[in-house]
Amino acid sequence: MKRLLTAAALAAPVLTTAPAHAEAPETLVTVLTAPEAQTQLMAMVLAMQAAQQGVTPHIMLCGPAGDLALKDAPASATAGQPPKNMSPQGLMQMIMKQPGAKVEVCAIYLPGRGADMSVLLDGVGVAKPGEMAAAIIDENARVISY
Repeated sequence: MKRLLTAAALAAPVLTTAPAHAEAPETLVTVLTAPEAQTQLMAMVLAMQAAQQGVTPHIMLCGPAGDLALKDAPASATAGQPPKNMSPQGLMQMIMKQPGAKVEVCAIYLPGRGADMSVLLDGVGVAKPGEMAAAIIDENARVISY
């Protein structure tokens, strides 16, 4: 019984200590592959909200979501969505104007389309796998994927 009480007394401070509050991230890395316009728009809404709270947005688009980066984007990327009639591509372009913001397509998006960078909106880059991996594992980043 004495051992049990001693163990409980030693564990009590550990069990009652509140976890340290994590610092806010410096970067929000958004990996977007979803084909649905509503999901794409919500990803952009959250990236913009993070930017407005001082976090640098870094967005990587791949698969169907890569179409947001096209000059000749499909209607799903450019059509306004409720409630504010904003399109996923339109909000993405607003995000690109935020300080330090980066929007890129994944490294295999353009080769998969048989296209080159000329099809992309001005300011959209192509993610380099090593740099993207570093951004994802950076201790000052938060990663969200759709």
